[in-house]
Amino acid sequence: MILNVPMVVTFIVYIVGMLMIGFIAYRSTKSFDDYILGGRSLGSVVTALSTGASDMSGWLLMGLPGAIYLSGISEIWIAVGLTIGAWLNWKIVAGRLRVQTEYHNNALTLPDFFTNRFEDNSKVLLIVSVIIILIFFTVYCSSGIVAGARLFESTFNISYSSALIIGAITTITYTLIGGFLAVSWTDTVQASLMIFALILTPIMVIIASGGLGNSISVIEAKNLSNIDIIKGLSSIKIISLLGWGLGYFGQPHILARFMAAKSHNSISTASKISMTWMILCLIGAISVGFFGIAYFENNPEQSSVVIENSERIFIELALLLFNPWISGILLSAILAAIMSTLSCQLLVCSSALTEDLYKNFLNKNATQKQLVWIGRCMVLLISVIAIALAINPNNLVLSLVSYAWAGFGASFGPVVLFSVCWKRMNRNGALAGMLVGVLTVLLWKKYGWNDLYEIIPGFVFASVAIVIVSLIGEKPSNKIIERFDLATSKLHRK
Repeated sequence: MILNVPMVVTFIVYIVGMLMIGFIAYRSTKSFDDYILGGRSLGSVVTALSTGASDMSGWLLMGLPGAIYLSGISEIWIAVGLTIGAWLNWKIVAGRLRVQTEYHNNALTLPDFFTNRFEDNSKVLLIVSVIIILIFFTVYCSSGIVAGARLFESTFNISYSSALIIGAITTITYTLIGGFLAVSWTDTVQASLMIFALILTPIMVIIASGGLGNSISVIEAKNLSNIDIIKGLSSIKIISLLGWGLGYFGQPHILARFMAAKSHNSISTASKISMTWMILCLIGAISVGFFGIAYFENNPEQSSVVIENSERIFIELALLLFNPWISGILLSAILAAIMSTLSCQLLVCSSALTEDLYKNFLNKNATQKQLVWIGRCMVLLISVIAIALAINPNNLVLSLVSYAWAGFGASFGPVVLFSVCWKRMNRNGALAGMLVGVLTVLLWKKYGWNDLYEIIPGFVFASVAIVIVSLIGEKPSNKIIERFDLATSKLHRK
């Protein structure tokens, strides 16, 4: 393999730029609040783009286009479900969570919010939620490190083990040094790069395929089912794909962006920016896969790599249709998607260990400086574990990643949703919802009705458990209800 020098140079420039942002953020990080939530100082644009970038991993530029190329337009149902779920998350949860965390002892993390929201002096909610976060996100992080390693491996023509270390160190360094501000600022750059790549690439693919009309004709001629939106899908399968949207209510790395917004008043603007970004990116990713069918049908001699691995379609089109320097920028968008999600996950794990475990159980009187450095050490610790899991990319533990979205969505989603909308909910209801959600996901995946995505029964059963257990249990204290009412009142003030 001949080293693509322009692409390598572009990658290096991009990586250096991300590290520089990390060092700039380091100078603005004075307290643990800064390190974990950026001092709740994020404006609308940064909140919006950081939320989008932390959500959309390498799946956006590799998984989704590959699925569309392989199976046709029927794969868009998952994108529709995600769009609806993201919009509802902004509409229902974002503003409420921002205000509720402020009124409940200025909670910095999701476990901290659960503990304060329900006056859980036993800390059982905190412990259970931290365990869920650490298990799912550590495995999630290892998956991101594997994806980054594969990209570095092909770009720099080096061994997998060397690519693993280089790719991991890049993301770990700016997260370790700059914390939440570094992650959010780099997310903004990365989101901009991703939308640029996903607008430009499909336009060039359509042009190279002979125009819009000709491309669609070629796709129809190859297989008419490519343009069939329900292509043999049962109603259960469509519901399952749409059900992915339920996951948004419980993703800690996305919810942290809402908590970090400058104020609840900035949420409305941020939601418009974020949803516009998301819709344009999803349309771009779908278009790459869909019109890629026409391109490779017209150029079969160039299709061998994509036939072998459909998820490389974006990479191959970027290499074939663009100048090497532009290709480098476009492929940096894949790295941006991987790095943005991985950095957020590392920081959530760090905050769970530092704020929720170390400060609560080991050193209640820790200074802000101590907490910041413990937070950095926890980023390093989680990173080492994730790298160890990623050493063998075929390790069976990585298959557990498929549980993560459903696991968070079913265990945390209903709890978050009810906690910001229903003041009658109590501690035992929250605990029941959390446990029922995660157990349903794990058991349904192994023994259940395989055609139905496990997040749906998990979300439904967890919601039912929350309502029943809360209603048969004691009412929340007057103090909890008062804080809930004050937060709700503030939400409706401009």
